[in-house]
Amino acid sequence: MSGTLYLVPAPLDFGCEPPLPPITDVLPQATLEQMARLRYWITENAKTTRALLKRVDAVVPLAAPLQELQIATLPREVHKKGDHLPGQAGQADMAKAARALLQPALDGHDVALASEAGIPAVADPGSSVVRAAHAAGIPVVPLVGPSSLLLALAASGLNGQNFAFTGYLPQDIQERAKRLQALELLAQRSGQTQLWIETPYRNQAVFDHALQCLKPETRLCIAHGLTLPSMQIQQASIAQWRKNRPTLPPKLPAVFALGV
Repeated sequence: MSGTLYLVPAPLDFGCEPPLPPITDVLPQATLEQMARLRYWITENAKTTRALLKRVDAVVPLAAPLQELQIATLPREVHKKGDHLPGQAGQADMAKAARALLQPALDGHDVALASEAGIPAVADPGSSVVRAAHAAGIPVVPLVGPSSLLLALAASGLNGQNFAFTGYLPQDIQERAKRLQALELLAQRSGQTQLWIETPYRNQAVFDHALQCLKPETRLCIAHGLTLPSMQIQQASIAQWRKNRPTLPPKLPAVFALGV
């Protein structure tokens, strides 16, 4: 029998400055206990995962010393181009690499898939591993933990019945303006809330650009520092934001939500 692939959530404080919330504030006991017993890990970054496991060990002792855990990292191509490489050859290469990472599960061991923050394979790499697990008949079990997208959406006051995550906006100013206006039009026509994220140091530039490009009546929510003591969630029309434009913290992850 094969092992199980567990999708392991991580706190949303990756890269943030102290004070950080206790890990027990954001991950339930059952999730921590499951994490503590897993010996095989697939991650974005081994160093980050070791730091996470040290936090877990302080609450629930690990089943084996940290040095004895086997931690494999996702291929570099996943970080550069995502899980969905173009063309059949790219997809085949990705599937082969993902299956190789799952060899411990094929040998009967439970395996963890973890990202640096939040839930793996959602706004983060890892879907190729999950897809390969399904193809190999390996059970997939998601563990309970925080998702910045759902937390921001729930607190936005925008449409939570119809929404889409659009990833990152283009860095080029003209292309970004076109994208913002296209998302605005989609939200107006369908009522669908549009969510995106950005690298923290570009949050202010993206926010200011949105205020220039979008219509006064469009509504925009900014949720940054989710689950942290410094968390702030604000939603207003573009016209209101223009009258009271905040300065966004340059080091806190943020989720933007656009709607009507």
